[in-house]
Amino acid sequence: MNKIYVTGLGPGLHSHMTEEAKASLEAADVIVGYKTYIKLIEGLVDGKTILESGMRKERDRCKECLEIAKEGKTVTLVSSGDAGVYGMAGIMLEMAESEGADIDIEVVPGISAANAAAATLGAPLMHDYCVISLSDLLTDWDVIKKRIRCAGEGDFVIALYNPKSKGRPTNINTCQEILLKYKSKDTPVGIVRNAKREDEKMIITTLEKMCDAEIDMFSMVIIGNSKTYVTKDGKTMITPRGYQL
Repeated sequence: MNKIYVTGLGPGLHSHMTEEAKASLEAADVIVGYKTYIKLIEGLVDGKTILESGMRKERDRCKECLEIAKEGKTVTLVSSGDAGVYGMAGIMLEMAESEGADIDIEVVPGISAANAAAATLGAPLMHDYCVISLSDLLTDWDVIKKRIRCAGEGDFVIALYNPKSKGRPTNINTCQEILLKYKSKDTPVGIVRNAKREDEKMIITTLEKMCDAEIDMFSMVIIGNSKTYVTKDGKTMITPRGYQL
């Protein structure tokens, strides 16, 4: 069939996966993905050929998908969250374009990590917001810092992907320092680890104290704007849209 699905699996639990995503798994002869994401779909892909690989093998996975699809098979390349948000959709489409591959590629959307974490926190993304990755593996750190400054100056709600890792332990601290120049130290910050997975954890803190919290690569950090507030019970973040109550 010469077909590749690039599928967003959502945050983790099968209940948060779209019907279209499940259909793309069912339609596949071969499923390709990062080994951690393959684990998310155990029980849904019995009888399928599974090809899994480790971190930083994105190009290899896409190349593999193209070669399999050229054999007339249907391939599903999986990403967590949404495949078009820091996922596999871009590189898959770029590689197919650069090679002039005559392959039908369909991107299947999924619930992004930012949206999953926001739902756990309440409604922090109700007004204008941006997403910024603190990973400088593929983007120059000076460019990332510029984007943080612009987001702070523009009073955006900010969702941070890849906030902290062993190789980048202080990028989150630099982000905090930049944002404190534009936002109040009391700005609400929500941190959700493993959003919408079985071991989900959530805390709400402030911009001043956010780096005291446990943050890692499984965490999504959402920093409010000047109007964001926390409900009296301390369990919910809300960024008002501006409706008259």
